[in-house]
Parts: sequence; structure tokens; C-alpha cells
Amino acid sequence: MSLEQEVREAFAQDGVLSQAAEQFREREGQTQMAVAVARTIADGGVLVVEAGTGVGKTFSYLVPALLSGERVLLSTATKTLQDQLFGRDLPRLVGALGLPVRTALLKGRASYLCLHRLDQARHDASPERASLRTLAKIEQWARTTRTGDLAELPGLDERSPVIPLVTSTRENCLGAQCPQFKPCHVNLARREAMAADVVVINHHLFFADLAVRESGMAELLPTVRVVVFDEAHQLNETGVQFLGVQLGSGQALDFARDLLAAGLQHARGLVDWQQLVAGVERAARELRLSVGKQYPGAKLRWSGHSPEGVPMQAWQGALEALGQAFAEAGRGLDTVSELSPDFVRLHERALQLSERASRFADACPSGSVRWVDVGSHLRLVESPLDIAEAVRTRVLKADPAKADDDGRAWVFTSATLGDDPALRWFTEPCGLEDAEVLRVKSPFDYARQAALYVPRRFPKPSDPSHGHHVAKLAAHGARQLGGRTLVLTTTLRALRTVGDAIRQDFETLEPADRPEVLVQGELPKRTLMDRFREGAAQGRAGCVLVASASFWEGFDAPGDALQLVVIDKLPFPPPNDPLVEARSQRLESQGRSAFSDYSLPEAAVALKQGAGRLIRRETDTGLLVICDTRLVAMGYGRRLLAALPPMRRIEDEAGFQEALEALRNESSD
Repeated sequence: MSLEQEVREAFAQDGVLSQAAEQFREREGQTQMAVAVARTIADGGVLVVEAGTGVGKTFSYLVPALLSGERVLLSTATKTLQDQLFGRDLPRLVGALGLPVRTALLKGRASYLCLHRLDQARHDASPERASLRTLAKIEQWARTTRTGDLAELPGLDERSPVIPLVTSTRENCLGAQCPQFKPCHVNLARREAMAADVVVINHHLFFADLAVRESGMAELLPTVRVVVFDEAHQLNETGVQFLGVQLGSGQALDFARDLLAAGLQHARGLVDWQQLVAGVERAARELRLSVGKQYPGAKLRWSGHSPEGVPMQAWQGALEALGQAFAEAGRGLDTVSELSPDFVRLHERALQLSERASRFADACPSGSVRWVDVGSHLRLVESPLDIAEAVRTRVLKADPAKADDDGRAWVFTSATLGDDPALRWFTEPCGLEDAEVLRVKSPFDYARQAALYVPRRFPKPSDPSHGHHVAKLAAHGARQLGGRTLVLTTTLRALRTVGDAIRQDFETLEPADRPEVLVQGELPKRTLMDRFREGAAQGRAGCVLVASASFWEGFDAPGDALQLVVIDKLPFPPPNDPLVEARSQRLESQGRSAFSDYSLPEAAVALKQGAGRLIRRETDTGLLVICDTRLVAMGYGRRLLAALPPMRRIEDEAGFQEALEALRNESSD
């Protein structure tokens, strides 16, 4: 029996999946995608699949991958999705299919406890630098954990300043010279991955390894015949982060901290460690001061010898001083390198950082763009415009001379990959123009389940009062529904404005009737999501979540936990962002329209992602409100509307109120 036939039988109404998954029913789109994946695995090649929400794309690629008997690499967008795939979906299917498949989970270094650095932190931590209570909790957990994966530690805030102290980076890992090399959790995870049939990784790890060939993927990838990228819409932006070069004042201070700790522990008095550290810290501070006062979060264009608005002489002098400080630290480390492997690794870091400072003092290579991120620290970034060349030459054809590359199957899938039949938004920057493309529509009945409302009488997005009007509308909806409202903003400034205004609006309500307002950044993301999903449970008045950035995707609140999604503005890419600007200029130089071929598709994809938070199951119902009149007033609005799910349209405030009342009555039944 061919793989395609096996897959069709598995997805049949009375097939094996009907016994494995609750409420399973045969879906034409799910089977269509699964058969296409099976065909690609059997024949080799590249398949790009946009599978609308509700298709069940996870099973569509997992079932043929598992039934093929091939070695498989699965890459997801986030560590949360990784854990879900490894801990829930894979075990369920492996058991249902009755296959003797060995699975493994592999994350980046920052996810695993480093035993050596934990030992250092024991001697080095102080209340000023980290929470001793958190460190004690980690120490207790370290005695019992088998994997060392920090995601297993309940209550650990992913923003905790302790985490960098007890995890390693590529720069500070001692490798085989580490006294804890044998029980190292990272090495254990890699060994298990090398022995597994199915390995689950994430995009960050894939590209980090592609950039440095250091994390074991260089050994793992050639032995794998099937590679699947889920949530592939994030590939390009993830890839450019790792395929570029960065240097920051934060990096310098981390190096200085590690230098002082190792020096005082292993070679006190042999080198003037305080002087070396002071030199690095002073140079990092001078580099930060050289850009003057800037708005936090600003990105400074950098096309010449110094960033925009920064005096060239001061900038070049600060860069040179930083390079010299690293070089001086390297010379000091060289004299004691035989005393400890920590010094060998620190010496390598010093030389690398010195080389990067020299690189940024030279002109930017063609085909890349440079800028400076300004915050509490300064970050110098040099980035390729996309990952197309890297994918073509280093991923799909890593070694054309090897026969085993020829038959490999590559599958790229997501619910949102573009707004045109060829999915060019995704395929062009990812170098996949020659791939087979398949679009599978969502099985949801959007016309029945959801409605779209664009308020006609609303301030323009540029109007200073716009955020307050968004908050007023969202607060009104949340009052009617008892919370159950998600507000997605395009900027962090709007996030704060809308969040504060909704809280102020609710002050007129009795405390028992007042929905809780959750604002991104005030609590860990996982806590915000869990608290929102609890909604009106336990007698509470429900929740309103105001969020930006990462909450536009990957946030799943099915059922009646979420019934109203409010989007403040059309999510066009910021035109003054250096990477956006460089991409636009490249398109214009090719005779293409930067707006039609870049900005508009970017907005369409982001809008689809945001709208996709509303309907997650076939029984969900809800309202989507987009508070941007350009959607109905401008010609390009038709293209953006066409990218959205085919919801029924609400034309006026009376219709909006009527829809809210219908949802409220439905929830109370």
C-alpha cells in the first residue's frame, strides 16, 4: 500500500484517527493537505501549505510523517508550541498509530539549566543582582529534574534576571572542558535527539545553528529525510535575526561580569581584573552616551560611517575604544588561560567581540542593512534583508553533491502565508518561488459564526484621541459581554493608552461588576493567557486583555472565553524602520511598488493573524471590530477585506449593539 493510501485510510471517518481524537470527523481540507504532504515525502521536493484555522494542519503533517517511517525533524515557531507538539500531539498520534517511534525535544541553550553556571551563581549571587529566593527554588528543582528544561519549573517568570545567571550561551559555554560536561542537560538533550526518529525543535534553534553550525544540527540535519516547519510565517523574520551580526552594550557588560567572576574565583591577584572590567564598562558606557538622548525604542538608521544624527568622530572613537577594551581583556586572559577552561572561553569571547567592534567601524556590506536599537542598552545590528539566499544555498541545497539531499522532503505550513494565490509574501523572501503551493480553506462557517464591524464615525488613526475612542468601544463591548474581550494594538504606546483608558472607564462600575483589565507587560505572558481564559469563572466579572506584538498570533482562547476582538489600526509595517525601509528601497529599485508588493501584503497577513484569534472552534461565535476607517474609505481596503475570513458585515452602531446583545444572550443560555 502506498503512503498516500495509508494516509487516506487514517483520515477516513472510521479510520484510526476517529479512535484517537475526540470529536474527530472527516474533513476534506485536512485530508487534502495530508495527502499532499504524503506525496511530497514519497517523491521529495518542497511543499508550501496555507491551512486555514480549523483545518487541523498538525495532524495533516504528523500522520504522513509518522507513517512514512522516515526520520523527521519538526520545527515550530515558539517553545510553547514545541512543548504542545512534543507533550500532547505526538504521543497521542504515536499511540493511536501503534508505531515504535522514539521522539525527542531539543531547545536552545537558554532553555536548559547550566550546572556549571548554577555552581558559580551559588558563590556569586547577591540580592542586588538577582532574587535569592528564585535561585534557591532553582537549586532545589535541579536535584530532581531529568531534562533541566526550565519550562518544567512551575512559577518561574520567563523575565527573571536569574535565568541568564543559570543558563549558558554559545559565548560562555565551556564545551568539553566544562567540569559538568558529562551530566550537562544540553548535551543530554542533543544525544537523545541524535538517537530519536522524530525530533522537535524551534525556528530560533534551527537558524542559530545555521549561522554558527554549533548546536548539533549540522550532524542531525543530514540524517533526516523529512523536515516540517510549522508556523512557517515567522521563518523570515526569525532567520534574519540569526543570519546577521549584533554587538551591544549589554553584551559588553555581560562579558565584564563573567570576566570579573571568573578572575576573582580562579586567578585572584594574578591580573588586575578590576581594571580590565572597568575599561570594558567605561567603553560600553561611552558608546551609549555617543548617541545622545534618544526616545527609548528608537531605531537609528546607519548608512554611512555613523548612525543618523550621531557625530562620526565621537561614534568611531567610542567603537575603537570598545574594541581596544575587549582586546586588552583578551591579552590579560591569555596570560592565565591554562588555569581554567573559563579563561579559554572568555579569551575567545574577547577576541570575537573585538572583531565585531572592528567590523562595525567599517562600511556595511552590500545586500545588508545596519541600524542601532536604543534602549537602556545600545544594540548595533547588521542584517540581511531576507533569508532567500541562505535557504537556497544552505538549507535546501546544503550540499548538492550529496545524493541524500536529492530526495529530501521539505514542508512549510501555517494558517497565514500571504494574500495571493502564489503566497508570494512568504515564498519570495524565503527563496521558495519554485515550491509547490497549496491553499486549504478553513472549514468554519464564518458568515454564521462571526461578524465584522468597521465603525464609520471614528477618528483617523493619526488623531490623538483615537486610542481613547478604541478604549471606549472596547469597554462598552466588555461591559455587555462580561469581559471576554481582546484588544490588539499596533504599538506599545497605544497599548498603554488603551489599557489605562479602559481601567478608567470601569471605575464607575461596582467592584463586583468590574471586569479585570490585563495589560501585556504587567505579568508574564503565560499568566496573562491563563487568567484571561478563566474569564468569568468563580464568580468573577470576566477579563479584558490589552496586548500587542506576540499576542496577534499564537494566543488561543476557544469557546466563549473570547467573543470580542478589537484591533486599533491597520498593522502596516512602520515606514521608518531601517529594515522595512531597506526592503522598500530594494523593491523600488526593481521597478516594483513598495506599498503594493510589501506594505500591503505585510498588513494583510498581520490582520489575518489578529482576526484569527476570534474563531478557534466550529462552535465559537464572536465579533471582530477594526477601528480604522481606511479599511472602508481607501481603495486598498478591498484587498485587506478580501484577506480576512468571510464574516458577515455590520454597517452601523445599531447593528453592533444588536450583535453584542445576541452574544450576551447566547452566553447566558
